[in-house]
Amino acid sequence: MSRSHYSIRFGLGLLLGAVLATAAPAADYVPASRDAIHLSFAPVVKRVAPAVVNVYSRRVIHSRFGPGALFNDPLFQRFFGDMAPPGMPRERIQNSLGSGVIVDPSGLIVTNRHVIDGADEIHVVLADRREFQARVILSDQRADLAVLRIDAAGDRLPTLSLGDSDALAVGDLVLAIGDPFGVGQTVTMGIVSGLARSIGTGDFGSFIQTDAAINPGNSGGPLVDLDGRIVGINTAIFSQSGGSIGIGFAIPANMVRAVIDAARRGGHVTRPWLGASGQAVTPELARGLGLPRPEGVLIKDVVAGSPAAIAGLRDGDVVLSVDGHEVTSPDELRFRIATLASDARTGLAFWRNGGQRDLAVTLRAPPEVPPRDLTLLGGREPFSGATIANLNPAFDAELGIDDDETGVIVRQVATGSIAEDIGLEPGDIVLAVNDEDIDSVATLQREVRTPQPWHLTIRRHGQRLAFAVGG
Repeated sequence: MSRSHYSIRFGLGLLLGAVLATAAPAADYVPASRDAIHLSFAPVVKRVAPAVVNVYSRRVIHSRFGPGALFNDPLFQRFFGDMAPPGMPRERIQNSLGSGVIVDPSGLIVTNRHVIDGADEIHVVLADRREFQARVILSDQRADLAVLRIDAAGDRLPTLSLGDSDALAVGDLVLAIGDPFGVGQTVTMGIVSGLARSIGTGDFGSFIQTDAAINPGNSGGPLVDLDGRIVGINTAIFSQSGGSIGIGFAIPANMVRAVIDAARRGGHVTRPWLGASGQAVTPELARGLGLPRPEGVLIKDVVAGSPAAIAGLRDGDVVLSVDGHEVTSPDELRFRIATLASDARTGLAFWRNGGQRDLAVTLRAPPEVPPRDLTLLGGREPFSGATIANLNPAFDAELGIDDDETGVIVRQVATGSIAEDIGLEPGDIVLAVNDEDIDSVATLQREVRTPQPWHLTIRRHGQRLAFAVGG
């Protein structure tokens, strides 16, 4: 450990000692040197800052009119149509600002996907003010991460290494570095306020919560520990004003590592498939199951032939941990599985019949069975104009829906079609037609050939909807 780093740790020890002095009597202590009273994060920042970059993205927004409020008003367009004056620009430029961090000397940079989503141009500015055009190597919507590459003409770029986010504890000191509001590279300090937070965004809700100030522009920048290692990628804040109120969230480094590894292998993330899903255990469920406390994930669906089924997991089991890491929600279970290799062998602790048991599961990539069979329907039936497809584990993972979801999903709805007229939307899952369960595209096509009226049952945003069409 360097002397400067030691001074940080030593200084923090003195600070903590001062707080505890009233609780434990001790002899008076006089610092022996200037170093003994020097408290600064400067050595860590000096080492970390060169690898933190600004990410600027540019997207051309094509519209019927320019940015003028009157001509873009939907009510105006409804009554008067396209009446924009000749020469008015028909496109506008949307700029986005974020941060990133160099993780490979060859020019690999990690940032948030939402920073570069839909961008036509991406530019990266280094701490030394050099600017490069970047290209996207990998874009992972489910984790809200992206990996960029810049060509630094053979220069060896400064990098940061990834730490172990599982080693973090609530109360650990961390630094957040980025470019908030475009004011320039900024460092803020705080502590880890919570772990495994679910905030309603992303498919793997297991975020690190910190009170280090994170503001717009910080997205994609690193959250680092006092050893200068990346423990998270700053991604979101909770705020009613748009500014920091001390509740920020970062994607754990162990998830980031899996995405970087995928980028190095060729740019596609293949996450392992467990083939089981469930719900959080409530106090009422815990009492009914004989659990000492509410914990784990109650398994309600195990896919036949899946790794979970082959290993012996059953409906009604409660998964307590994955490789020794406790899980208390479906989000945490998905996170733990997603950080593993697609062919990993992992240990599950679970509760069954009043006692804890263990089993080993050999994971694998989600299969493309049954085939998606993307089909555009036509004719005079309610799904005319809709493109539908079979769900399967690989497609479920791609869409970010539960492993156990089967049946037929609506992928697209043509404008002006019958499907649009009856209110179908992309993402709707067709459960039944005329009380017949729909398990495939072929089954749906057969059922809609029956004479009208048609009785449809769909699932939309987790809600079951039933309605009649025609007749």
